[in-house]
Amino acid sequence: MSYAHPEYLVETDWVAEHLNDANVRIIESDEDPLLYAVGHIPGAVQVDWFSTLQHPLRRDFLTKEQFEEVASKLGITNDTTVVFYGDKSNWFACYALWLFQYYGHQNVKIMNGGRLKWEKENRPLVKDIPVYQATTYKAKEADKSIRAFRDEVLQQSNAKKPLVDVRSPKEYTGELLHMPNYPQEGATRGGHIPGAVSIPWAQAVNEADSTFKAPEELRALYEGKGIRPDSEVIAYCRIGERSSLTWFVLKYLLGYPKVKNYDGSWTEWGNLVDAPIEK
Repeated sequence: MSYAHPEYLVETDWVAEHLNDANVRIIESDEDPLLYAVGHIPGAVQVDWFSTLQHPLRRDFLTKEQFEEVASKLGITNDTTVVFYGDKSNWFACYALWLFQYYGHQNVKIMNGGRLKWEKENRPLVKDIPVYQATTYKAKEADKSIRAFRDEVLQQSNAKKPLVDVRSPKEYTGELLHMPNYPQEGATRGGHIPGAVSIPWAQAVNEADSTFKAPEELRALYEGKGIRPDSEVIAYCRIGERSSLTWFVLKYLLGYPKVKNYDGSWTEWGNLVDAPIEK
């Protein structure tokens, strides 16, 4: 059994063969922004989720125009194949891919295993920062079909439709208000959105090399908790990065047609006045 959309995933071998391909742009997106400077895949550019992808003032993404500027500066055209990879089993690589999809860039891929697998295979890492000729990138209007907002999440919860909480079990129960080392992403209250099932993101990847688990394992994992392909699914975590990995798994690896990422996630929900919470 293969993945539903295998074209959205490439192996390290494929990336190694396409390092000098002018139609391919490799993007590193990490939780730890200093990793890129330590060494990155030859030719890769850096997209930092916080300083590159977030709006400087609002708690939101870049506007469409700002996104066009970022893509243009990185030498990306509307036809470029963009391959994302990073640390933490590709959390932020999936988040960056999700945002590129949000603004209509179709030709996107994740490098299976991310930084960890590339390093384990002793493949080259360089420190020089590539410069590409700027392009005139044109983004599409934001694709709301892959992004969930809080009102919609409340409706989903009230209608008892599938919500997937991908955080750790202790965050789900409310024992932890925030992850250790991430106090800025905490919330005033702990717990989970009523009706959400707990399927931690990490269960979708192999611990040894950060690659995604086999299709049959993934299918058993989600369907075993009642998350079926024929349902409309919303995934969330704290800030939308871990849930974008689950969104990628459900949408592209398993082929669920209706999956949204709730990027407001627990930092929004856990701080909302009068939002229902279960512990």
